[in-house]
Amino acid sequence: MAEALRIDGKAAAERLRHRVAAEAARWMALHGEAPGLAVVLVGEDPASHVYVRNKGAATRAAGLVSVEHRLPATAAQDEVLALVRALNVDPAIDGILVQLPLPPQISAQAVTDAIDPAKDVDGFHQVNAGRLWTDGGGLVPCTPQGCMILLGEVHDRLAGLEALVLGRSAIVGKPMAALLLAADCTVTIAHSRSRDLPALCRRADILVAAVGRAQMVRGDWIRPGATVIDVGINRIDAGEGRSRLVGDVAYGEAAAVAGAITPVPGGVGPMTIACLLRNTMIAAGRRRGWGMPEL
Repeated sequence: MAEALRIDGKAAAERLRHRVAAEAARWMALHGEAPGLAVVLVGEDPASHVYVRNKGAATRAAGLVSVEHRLPATAAQDEVLALVRALNVDPAIDGILVQLPLPPQISAQAVTDAIDPAKDVDGFHQVNAGRLWTDGGGLVPCTPQGCMILLGEVHDRLAGLEALVLGRSAIVGKPMAALLLAADCTVTIAHSRSRDLPALCRRADILVAAVGRAQMVRGDWIRPGATVIDVGINRIDAGEGRSRLVGDVAYGEAAAVAGAITPVPGGVGPMTIACLLRNTMIAAGRRRGWGMPEL
């Protein structure tokens, strides 16, 4: 059997970014303003600083307005909540993202709940989570949305396919299952308490791995010809004091069996920021009554 098709997330993300940039330019010409994305960063987590810097650069490159608010690790929860509430009523801001993780004195749930659902471009607010399950048109979490776009690179339609989501987090696993169900897949959610994970995985036409365990899914877990979406990003020792990024799937083993697979890096990761830009445009259109952009 030939090696699996490599699903190029970088290329798909670049195409989406170009569509967002074209829409932002059109709106700027029509309305004299571009949608604004505010990012709130609390503390000094190195990875968070890298993510925020990359998000800001991508936002500006797409022709959107990027506003960053940085608070010290000692910031009180009330201070963060006050900032979020101010952004909720700021007419120049269409999307709000609070970078996780937050320092231990701050409740991530309380902060998420304080964001106006119409500006919740992460799609984490309980209102948007509920709308996702009830087909209510809420903002969709970026990583699962990116996974769906990548599935569209391989499948013209998903109806009737068996899909397994490995992982049940509120950020990826649960919304991923909702999106697959909305696409008329037969969906199973598996997790650490599930019995015989390899057997469950072997049934799947689509396998989405989002557990955060390096190379947990082996090649003999994959149904021949299946499409594998690897959400995991794990740093492992590469010897001689170096490290490398791997996914939740043993890529080499899986690629020998699967029909299509996302690499790590270069698969789902680039789609997350691209879908954040997409959500910002959608939020702006809904909030300002400009109509829904074709993205």
